[in-house]
Amino acid sequence: MRDFLQPFGNSALARRTWLQLGLGGLAGGSLPGLLGLVQQAEAEEAGGSDPSARRRPANCILIWMDGGPSHMETFDPKPDAPAEMRGEFKPIRTNVPGIEICEHLPKLAKIADKYAILRSVHHNQGNHGAGNHYMMTGAPPRIPVGCGAFVSFHPSLGSVAAHERSAPHGLPGYFSLPGMTRSGGPNFLGSKYAPFVVSDDPNSKDFRVRDLALPRGVDEARFRARRELRGLVDALPRIDDPAAADPVRTLDGHYEQGYQLVMTPEAQQAFQIEQEPDAMRDAYGRDPFGQRLLLARRLVESGVPFVTINQGGWDDHSELWSNLRKRLPPWDQAVATLISDLDDRGLLANTMVIALGEFGRTPKISTVSGRSSPGRDHWSSAMSILFAGAGTPGGQVIGATDRLGHAPIDRPLSPENFVSTVYTKLGIDPGKHFITPAGRPTFLVSDPTPIRELLG
Repeated sequence: MRDFLQPFGNSALARRTWLQLGLGGLAGGSLPGLLGLVQQAEAEEAGGSDPSARRRPANCILIWMDGGPSHMETFDPKPDAPAEMRGEFKPIRTNVPGIEICEHLPKLAKIADKYAILRSVHHNQGNHGAGNHYMMTGAPPRIPVGCGAFVSFHPSLGSVAAHERSAPHGLPGYFSLPGMTRSGGPNFLGSKYAPFVVSDDPNSKDFRVRDLALPRGVDEARFRARRELRGLVDALPRIDDPAAADPVRTLDGHYEQGYQLVMTPEAQQAFQIEQEPDAMRDAYGRDPFGQRLLLARRLVESGVPFVTINQGGWDDHSELWSNLRKRLPPWDQAVATLISDLDDRGLLANTMVIALGEFGRTPKISTVSGRSSPGRDHWSSAMSILFAGAGTPGGQVIGATDRLGHAPIDRPLSPENFVSTVYTKLGIDPGKHFITPAGRPTFLVSDPTPIRELLG
């Protein structure tokens, strides 16, 4: 028994937990369930007992910066580093004394009191596929994963949110715009919890979400008649064995969800971005990224718990500064507007806004063979994350990297800590475990300890 308890340490918490559970816990429940209770107790001791952890479940808009944004050119500038490391950009002051960010993020600098910056998250997965998986799921890949891989060894944040939460009016619980991230899928949770992908450009004049409107030439009465006919087919026997995973049942669910989306006015309303005042659309920026953030606001306003904005182009191995001079200003405008807009509407108190990629960039500047303009390579030992809303105390920087931006020297944090924080704010126990279709117990997060500074 002593050897079994050893992984949980010799703390008073560990001893107290086992005494509370008693031998009756071993007799009355499964071992995975018992381990889940232990991890839950550990998480509560580390910060779960905070009142903020019990607040109303929040929604989340996750801005995925695919490719890995440079921490030194965004939220962790190093102006005192040597010339071969510090880069071309200068830091600017924010409206919070002592906090500085990149000069090309002036709008976010003016509202730094509304968000927190994580500077000490790090991991050991230095390629796109593996890094994406780790940050999107809180689970490191079990086998080596290549840079271009689309992998799903574990359910993503959005899929778990859709599984544990629901949206009203027939809306899906998880959206991804304009496409799914490399590891944004449901894995063993099943395709029912995959993201609803809106690939259409909301900045287009004729923006129309595919499959969410009646086909031309089909009126509502005819549509209902077709549904009734299909209902007769649906009455045919289905495979009842859960292990058989009857694909027709999954298809039935997709058809029903599609019907609800087409026929429910409240669901349709969420996508009618043309109803937004021109001034509001201009504030977000008249480009695909800005308008997708505006659409994300409309979705969470309608009750959708999780929306991912998947923006590529951050893998700057070369032409780093020329690329960022173009990319950062509209990004800054859109993200700052989203945070302020949510705040003005009273939605920021119950909506997370998170911006991150799979890792940061190398502190040392390098030039790729065949390119004349330098950039930075992949670097998973340090990265920066913007985190706002849902009770997150703004105006703070959590953790620090060394003066060269190599690695954390204060408050080192893991992807598990980050993901556990998101789950906690979503109202989902990060210590929860699932039983996979193969009958195996799988913990949602191996370390369910949230970042206490973000809980409020």
